[in-house]
Amino acid sequence: MKIAILTIGNELMSGRTADTNSSFIAREANLQGWQVEAMLSVGDDFAAIKSRLDYLLPLADVIICTGGLGPTTDDITTEAIARAFGRSLFTDEKSLNYIKDLFARRNFAWVENNTKQAIFPEGAEIIPNTMGTAPGFALKVNAKWIFVIPGVPRESQIMFPRGVIPILQREFPEKEQFIAKQTIKTFGLGESAVDKALSDVDFNALGVNIGFYPIFPENHIVLVSRKKTAEEAQEKLKLAANEVTTRLGKYIFAYGEETLEAIAGKLLKEKKLTIAVAESCTGGLITSRLTDVPGSSEYLERAAVTYSNAAKVSLLGVPAGIIEKHGAVSEETARLMAEGVRKMAGTNLGLSSTGIAGPDGGSAEKPVGTVYLAVSDGKETICRRYVYKWDRKRNKLIFSQAALLLLKNYLEGKR
Repeated sequence: MKIAILTIGNELMSGRTADTNSSFIAREANLQGWQVEAMLSVGDDFAAIKSRLDYLLPLADVIICTGGLGPTTDDITTEAIARAFGRSLFTDEKSLNYIKDLFARRNFAWVENNTKQAIFPEGAEIIPNTMGTAPGFALKVNAKWIFVIPGVPRESQIMFPRGVIPILQREFPEKEQFIAKQTIKTFGLGESAVDKALSDVDFNALGVNIGFYPIFPENHIVLVSRKKTAEEAQEKLKLAANEVTTRLGKYIFAYGEETLEAIAGKLLKEKKLTIAVAESCTGGLITSRLTDVPGSSEYLERAAVTYSNAAKVSLLGVPAGIIEKHGAVSEETARLMAEGVRKMAGTNLGLSSTGIAGPDGGSAEKPVGTVYLAVSDGKETICRRYVYKWDRKRNKLIFSQAALLLLKNYLEGKR
């Protein structure tokens, strides 16, 4: 089966919003063994939408459209689809009642233009939206299918696998395949280095597809096996994953969809440990990531952004003489920050960061991108120095990644 993707919205054409829906849908479609033939974006314009549909229909069996299903005047996708294929519009009372009930439960004032989200082309099969107000729909046009779902990524990323894929499997029954998938997350190697490390593995001979997905500062490897039986698919996937682990083991920090901060949090819970964080160059980013994990209050006691030297001295007890002698960005300061925040909070562990995010402030001895990270448990303090060469924003992100990896390794007994 061939699929085309059409993302709709003036915000895409102006560059104000990045199109993440196409890449997500393409990945999910490929996991099913379906071929993505084309991806296009178009603004909120009746003639332009029809033109793109006319272009894509000869190329694909299915067109997946996202965007333009809201209540405002520029949300014209439903009407544009109806016009393009000569269909009248109708109001679906079940959808309308659902939307009204959702407004009532959220204590939102009802505005009549929201009725627009319950209007569909004649013959449409409605796709429920459990994450928002606008349902999607599927429309059969001769032997082709048009799907329309919202453009909001958190909604489309639920509705595509739960609403669109089941209809496609129903309407395009193919030879049954069992699919096994594994995501392997790495940190510390660039995409090209990851590819080179795996260049001697014949994944085709194993019957496994491999994909490389750089998601800064991580690189994800996705392995997909499609076989006649679930057992065979899992067996081939395991062989491929073992080949990856053999070559990249020291750079792998997770298998599956878990984040680094979630793994660190899980380890803290399992060991019944508490932690406090003192941040300088990361400006609270380490703490933000830790608190992205539900239930983090069980182990995170407090955090302090001690950005100035005075804050390091007054809040964490770092002696002013140490900072004067070694500098705020130094191993000595990082160690004392971790020890100081642990003592201040009365926690089992203290974690700290101090560095130079840039673009200014570097020297020959400590260039921009230098960071010192430390973890302390009251008996020992482990400190690491790294130098990265990114812009300020990415340096801060990679500093936080390295800090969380240091914490994870400590909790796993890796010194």
